[in-house]
Amino acid sequence: MDLIVAADRNWGIGKDGGLLAHIPTDMKYFKDHTMGKVVVMGRKTLESMPGGKGLPGRINYVLSTRRDFAAERCITVGSIDELHEELGKYDPDEVFLIGGAALYNRLYRECERLYITKIDADLGADTFIVNIDEDPAFEIESESGPVTENGLTYRFTVYRKKENKGEHEAQTDISGC
Repeated sequence: MDLIVAADRNWGIGKDGGLLAHIPTDMKYFKDHTMGKVVVMGRKTLESMPGGKGLPGRINYVLSTRRDFAAERCITVGSIDELHEELGKYDPDEVFLIGGAALYNRLYRECERLYITKIDADLGADTFIVNIDEDPAFEIESESGPVTENGLTYRFTVYRKKENKGEHEAQTDISGC
C-alpha cells in the first residue's frame, strides 16, 4: 500500500473538513497516481468529496464503524482487520491510502511509498499528519524541483520505507541452509 497527500510545512492536511488549498497540478498528480487503483479512506474523507461518492475509475474502500453506512461506488469495511482482509485481494502496489488524518497516522508505517506534495507555507490547518521527516523508517526517494501555482510553492516528494537490513540478512542466512 502507498499513501498520497498534500501537506503544508507544519504537516497540516486539512481545515474545516476540507483541503487546505486548491492546486490543480496536485489534483492531476493525485488522479494520475490513483486512477485505476484501489483507494482507501475514512468516512469523513468520503463525505468531504463532491456528492459524498467514491472516486470514479477506482475501487473505493471506506472504513466506517457505522454498520449502516453505504455510499455510491464504495465498499464499506467496519474495522482495520476487515480492511486488511479485503486489501489482501489486491497487489499492494495498486492500493493507495487517501485520508483522512486518523487513517494516515494509524497506517502510514504499513505503506511502502508516501507521495507527499509538500507545500512551503503555513496554511492554518486544523488537521495534521505525523512529520515524516522525523520518522527514521522512511527516506526521501525523489523530490521534484519547486513548482509555484495559485501563489503557493510546493514539491512532489516521494518517501520510501527503508529496508530492514537485519531482517533481510537473517532471511539470506536461512535461505543458504
